[in-house]
Amino acid sequence: MSALSAIDGAPVWLNSEPLTAEGLRGRVVLVDFWTYTCVNWIRTLPYRLAWHERYRELVVVGAHAPEFSFEHDLDNVRRAVGDLGVGYPVVIDNDFSIWRSFGNRYWPAAYLVDGDGQVRFHHFGEGAYEATERVIQQLLGVDEDTVRVEASGYAEAADWAAVQSPETYLGAGRGERRTDGGELALNDWALAGEWSLSGEDAVLEAAPGSIAYRFQARDLNLVLAGDEARFEVRLDGQPPGDDHGLDVDASGRGTLSEPRMYQLVRQRGPAAPRTFEITFLDPGARAYVFTFG
Repeated sequence: MSALSAIDGAPVWLNSEPLTAEGLRGRVVLVDFWTYTCVNWIRTLPYRLAWHERYRELVVVGAHAPEFSFEHDLDNVRRAVGDLGVGYPVVIDNDFSIWRSFGNRYWPAAYLVDGDGQVRFHHFGEGAYEATERVIQQLLGVDEDTVRVEASGYAEAADWAAVQSPETYLGAGRGERRTDGGELALNDWALAGEWSLSGEDAVLEAAPGSIAYRFQARDLNLVLAGDEARFEVRLDGQPPGDDHGLDVDASGRGTLSEPRMYQLVRQRGPAAPRTFEITFLDPGARAYVFTFG
């Protein structure tokens, strides 16, 4: 049986008519499991796009398997596909049937399937780009230099030597290292104001309300959803200045306008322990997970 049989009958495709295992027989296929708010996947995207552009005989299929409830919404995924420039076929895997058929466990994950429908290579997470591309070339019968990718913005590769803070969920289901305030130790975080916790998020019931986190990394990102809300960011109690992220100005001002990942800090100098604080000036914000780079 072809590893691609699970895509047969998938009801929703973006950028393509529905693809089938039979229709892909004889083709090399890269199945990329993703969810659009995952920074680890975002940092792999430039390579997926470069391979899609260079290797015309390669079929890239993005299987979107949502992590958070708002990522089940097709309009949100469609907007992300456009905003991020995902030009290859995307299949919506809201029920995780394709995910389960591959025995997958992670975002992101790449599986290379040969023309007979057999998985010949897989890789979980970021990295291994040259190794993945060499297998693509082997399966296509190509021998040439690998692509050169210079990613920037949200997709810029993490500065792993600087990252001393782990992915941190804020909902009651997976939240950890939350304190009741006071001086924060590295990787501790705290809420101030009227917040309620659901399984996957922290929801601001009345404004203002803030979240503080003691972190060490070049980048700090936060997945946000909910009602449109203005916010202000501070680093060690001061406006971020040159260390502001893409979704904040130098004064620290920004706006939650749509459900996605927001880059709030990108430090220009050496990373050191800093205290981050975001204050929402309007109610209804939903905060899901901090990620770092």
